[in-house]
Amino acid sequence: MSIYLNKDSKIIVQGITGGMGSKHTTLMIEAGSNIVGGVNARKAGTTVELAGTTQPVFGSVEEAMKETGADVSVVFVPPAFTKDACIEAIDAGIGLLVVITEGVPVQDTAEVWSYLKSDANTAGTRMIGPNCPGIITPEESLAGITPHTIAGKGPIGLVSKSGTLTYQMMFELKDFGFSTAIGIGGDPIIGTTHIDALEAFEADPDTKAIVMIGEIGGDAEERAAAYIKDNVTKPVVGYVAGFTAPEGKTMGHAGAIVSGSAGTAQAKKEALEAVGVKVGKTPSETAELMREIMKSL
Repeated sequence: MSIYLNKDSKIIVQGITGGMGSKHTTLMIEAGSNIVGGVNARKAGTTVELAGTTQPVFGSVEEAMKETGADVSVVFVPPAFTKDACIEAIDAGIGLLVVITEGVPVQDTAEVWSYLKSDANTAGTRMIGPNCPGIITPEESLAGITPHTIAGKGPIGLVSKSGTLTYQMMFELKDFGFSTAIGIGGDPIIGTTHIDALEAFEADPDTKAIVMIGEIGGDAEERAAAYIKDNVTKPVVGYVAGFTAPEGKTMGHAGAIVSGSAGTAQAKKEALEAVGVKVGKTPSETAELMREIMKSL
């Protein structure tokens, strides 16, 4: 089992003909993903040769879905066009929308988020991102930019705000492997939250334990802690990036802004530990905490 993505997922790429789109589509194909085409209105009716496959380019997401049966779209378009690309995919009724683009204006993401929550989202589209590495179900499918060779299939679920920490944690725990690893992105407004992923992992019978990676800024981790207390029965270990961040300084992601004592790594660590989540001070220490749990299961 897995969450959100599996070997049967049919993926299209919005922006397949661009530099990043074509590069990462190639890597997704090499990871075993079932890529069925791409979208670029200016190049509709053409094809692109990627990783030994011929990918048709469609004029719209609606057309691509109609012709291929696609149920996942990965967005590699410039920030200025991301909002329109997302709304187009939602209107077409895509099941999963994975937005890789970094630097999307928060106002635009807010409008997309509002659209997702409105009656216009008749298909119940789920968005992951923006500014994220996407989602990987090892040995089955990759929708995004996570290197597929890091780790194989296994019983650990991973949800992370940080792309690079997603990769590090997968590498550190590659001896156990992952059901699904999802990078939700570090922007202030995102489509899928820690809580969404925790709920899905809790419901997935093949996920036995969960790693949750957060970072300074906002209160997502504190809210996740409250959710874990009431709803999650599986063991969870956590890591919060930013213990060494200088006080009062904005760090890294657009969402990593600390307000007073709220949003600090220490405050998040204490909130998680209060509900029984073991929190490592480093990624390696966090991996070791999970390793101990896995040996006891």
